[in-house]
Amino acid sequence: MTSKSKSKLLWNIGLAALLLALAACLAQVAETARSVRDLVGVRGEGESVGAPRAVLVSQEADNPFWRAVERGAREAAAQGGWLLEYAGPRRIDPEEQLRLLDKAIASGADAILVQGIGDERFRRLIDDAVRRGIVVITVDTDEPGSARQAYVGSNNEQAGETVGLLVAEASRGRGAVGVLIGDERAPNQIQRLEGFRRAIARYPGLAIADVAASSISRLRAAAEAERMLREHPEIGFMVGFSSLDGIGIGDAAERAGLPLPNIYAFDDVPETMAGIAGCRIAATIQQQPARMGELAMELARQGAAGQPLPEYNYTAADVVTADPSGAGGHCS
Repeated sequence: MTSKSKSKLLWNIGLAALLLALAACLAQVAETARSVRDLVGVRGEGESVGAPRAVLVSQEADNPFWRAVERGAREAAAQGGWLLEYAGPRRIDPEEQLRLLDKAIASGADAILVQGIGDERFRRLIDDAVRRGIVVITVDTDEPGSARQAYVGSNNEQAGETVGLLVAEASRGRGAVGVLIGDERAPNQIQRLEGFRRAIARYPGLAIADVAASSISRLRAAAEAERMLREHPEIGFMVGFSSLDGIGIGDAAERAGLPLPNIYAFDDVPETMAGIAGCRIAATIQQQPARMGELAMELARQGAAGQPLPEYNYTAADVVTADPSGAGGHCS
């Protein structure tokens, strides 16, 4: 091979190597851009670039209650020409809720619908969002002390008081009560318990024997309920303030072969409604999660348009019982 041919071959090899390196660089840039787009939620081709966007951050992604909230919010968003993005931890995880809220803010959302978690860091993130011009609506659980513009959900203290009055009526003001709450840190659970305590305080013969957290887990609810029933055989009434507590209490009594207490539940999951129909559960408080989502999204749209918002927006919480008198107690 001549010197000239050898030089030309080396030049071609060098050019090919340079082109391969350039292609690799371009691929890396494209991947980085895609990752950034995924991180901040930038709209891509085929999405409505001009449409305002809301993000709903739930407590738990596939929880039936939160899916109902999503459904209501999505319908209201579509009616107003908004996009709605839905996010939530796979399992209840306040730290993940913090990260998802931070991500929603970074994405430049026009509105954020979010469950409060009673955390100073959460309040600071909400305040930061509002400073950036994002409308923030708390749903199901408020975040008092934050700059959020409005709260949508049940009046939790009133709902707890309603359950207390049902128990007082069924017990004729006497007896021992076991109470389960979803999480001792959750403001809505604390409020329900406070309302319940306030109601039964009017009846000196009625007392709470024990309070425990179920972590919104049917298995944990059953374990705590069984412990209570064994340690406090005088308990004749049990109350569960999160959605799986009522059926967990029923599981515990059945599994342990203990007398079934009068059970008062929260929410209308199918197993709870079947328990009421079968007289295993005395009553439940039926919330309106789809309406919560719908109303929260309507308020977000109004807030984004510069309209003043009412701070507290309570949705209905109705008593459901198989007892025709509506009093609760075991039906015949």
